[in-house]
Amino acid sequence: MTENLSPTAALSQLGVSIWLDDLSRERINSGGLQKLIAEKNVVGITTNPTIFASALAKGEAYDAQVAELAERGTNVTDAVFEITTDDVANAADIFRPIYDSTNGYDGRVSIEVEPSMAHDAAGTFVEAKRLWAKVDRPNAMIKIPATVEGLEAITNSIAAGISVNVTLIFSLERYREVINAYLSGLEKAKGAGHDLSGIHSVASFFVSRVDTEIDKRLEAIGTDEARALKSKAGIANAQLAYQAFQQAFSTERAAGLLAAGANRQRPLWASTGVKDPNLPDTLYVTELAVADVVNTMPEKTLDATFDHAEIHGDAVTGFYDSANEVLDAIDGLGISYDEVTALLEREGLDKFSVSWNELLDTVTAALEAAAPEASKRKKVISETAQTITPGSLR
Repeated sequence: MTENLSPTAALSQLGVSIWLDDLSRERINSGGLQKLIAEKNVVGITTNPTIFASALAKGEAYDAQVAELAERGTNVTDAVFEITTDDVANAADIFRPIYDSTNGYDGRVSIEVEPSMAHDAAGTFVEAKRLWAKVDRPNAMIKIPATVEGLEAITNSIAAGISVNVTLIFSLERYREVINAYLSGLEKAKGAGHDLSGIHSVASFFVSRVDTEIDKRLEAIGTDEARALKSKAGIANAQLAYQAFQQAFSTERAAGLLAAGANRQRPLWASTGVKDPNLPDTLYVTELAVADVVNTMPEKTLDATFDHAEIHGDAVTGFYDSANEVLDAIDGLGISYDEVTALLEREGLDKFSVSWNELLDTVTAALEAAAPEASKRKKVISETAQTITPGSLR
């Protein structure tokens, strides 16, 4: 680590953009988000339904808006849309100076399309446009899952000038398809006369979930050889994703778009919270430190990184051979990479759907709790109006 720099500052100096994987209105209103920007080098933020459900379940920061929505008779889906887009717009305003100073490279705030549309390309594109227009901030990003159908929505969104955070990427093959979808969108955007320099994208490659699933299978095999491979697959997979990123943006196709002002779609390391208590709590930060990536961290991981992470420079580009050896060894034990990554995608979508339903339930309960007060206010206003006659105002 560079002398006198905090670990998060050293990461930033290396070229890693630190984004927080959490957002709440309390964090916005209290100044806590500004503090993380100032003290821990946070330059962006990501959200998902789980994060919003948790935020809404705590404290009173949303009470006034919920009461207003209840008084208007807003249905739960529209209420969720209003609440979450307000938070994202306000967070985007806080990050706007970073966006401006980095020419759009950082200062980003992501919001996710409804998970039920993951296999609906047209519906996802419509929702992406709706979210983009509602948030109405150039430093927003719309999160679209990397399903087969999502690829089409990614291309169409980029072509329309919408910045996209592609989420739920587990396999190298799907990652290459995501890059292709991005480049195809840029080609269409260029043809439509869009300013390519204003379109940005990141590709969220999930890390710890790969280890969780493969480690379970290695433990079931139970041999010394199998146990020696535990907790290595997630990092190896991400390292090879970075190699794919370098290769894809070194092609003639990419070079032409970059020359026209386009930006590279950076890899984003997601799911970087360590699940196994026997592992270092900064494992997916220190071992994936490299220039031109985003690491989106839960606050617990961010705090651990700031406190004691040891940053030793590029931990990725010199390790492609060993990464291939890890995945080959795992395959040699009969663990199917394709089966694991397909399972993780299905599970990821299921988890997002469960979280979305929890968010709907949380907002429904909040609206129902606020409804009696809203009814009382309406009744008082109505009774007051009835007691006021034209003559009584003279």
